[in-house]
Amino acid sequence: MSHLLAIDLPGGWQTTLGIKTLIVMGLIPVGALVLGYTFLLKMMSHMQSRVGPMDPGGFHGWFQLIGDGIKFIQKEDIIPAGADKRVFKMAPAVVVMSTFLMFVVLPAGPNAVVAGSIHNGIGGIDVGIFYALAVSSLSVIGVLMAGWASSNKYALIGALRAAAQLIAYELPLVLAVVGVVVQAGTMNLQGIVFAQRDGEIFGWGGIGSPYILTQFVGFCLFMVAAQAELTQPPFDMPVAESELVAGYMVEYTGFRFLFFFIGEFGTAFVYAGLAATLFLGGWSIPGVEGEIANWVGPLVLFAKIMFVAFLMFWARFSYPRLREDQLQSLAWKWMIPISLINILVTGALKVAL
Repeated sequence: MSHLLAIDLPGGWQTTLGIKTLIVMGLIPVGALVLGYTFLLKMMSHMQSRVGPMDPGGFHGWFQLIGDGIKFIQKEDIIPAGADKRVFKMAPAVVVMSTFLMFVVLPAGPNAVVAGSIHNGIGGIDVGIFYALAVSSLSVIGVLMAGWASSNKYALIGALRAAAQLIAYELPLVLAVVGVVVQAGTMNLQGIVFAQRDGEIFGWGGIGSPYILTQFVGFCLFMVAAQAELTQPPFDMPVAESELVAGYMVEYTGFRFLFFFIGEFGTAFVYAGLAATLFLGGWSIPGVEGEIANWVGPLVLFAKIMFVAFLMFWARFSYPRLREDQLQSLAWKWMIPISLINILVTGALKVAL
């Protein structure tokens, strides 16, 4: 088990499970803060000429991050009198844990990957993408726990909305990935990166074959479904402030609310990482191979994640909230049929070519 969950880093050095756990647990909050403050507050403030988040502190309101951190930590931890206290306390941890588990299989370089079985020189878990999508569904359990245990009708309604939404958009999310799996011929995330790096476009392999070119429909479906999985606008009905105050999080304060915050933006970070890996070639970059790719790869992957995250937050601040019936219709009447057609076309072309 320790070998299965170890990471091969440059120079053949393998971290232990404990060190790896600390890396992942540190990476997720950092990713959440980078996305939440660099993009959500700073970049979008520039785009919308909102001066508030740009003022605190010196350069570009850097003190906003420290101030919000102090605010969350010093707030009183309040639990409603009628709440199921044990379930109420566990819910935020379940949501964050699903994000932790998704980060485990994200490859950041030729050797910076979870060390599973080695097949054809490729490490990683053979069913890595299946594992990532499976554990992402665990957040639904945490959301239902939060809504039910809060002893609040707004929280319960928000949790039920979230469960219905996450189940509906889990299908197109998975089906969008199937086209990539069919084309690459593997569910190993590292194998998918290598398939794009070593592929060719009409016999030319200068930039490999990034699947965003052949799976552009799948990329669009993945992005929309990921936006809905994150319950971000225009798919934020479960936490609609004008109707449900704050949805399933309405009774949470202080560091427990911060856990939901970290879970949301940490999950946005890892979904952007999955999209970058599946459709943009992940850590690979033309002309960079061998040992140097272990060092350049994480930077390349981070740049691609930032690009995908930019698209996510751009949509978040650009579109109005959908009604519940519109939200469900989009998933069941449009996205799922389109994703099935995409799979059929991809399979036919795979066999023909």
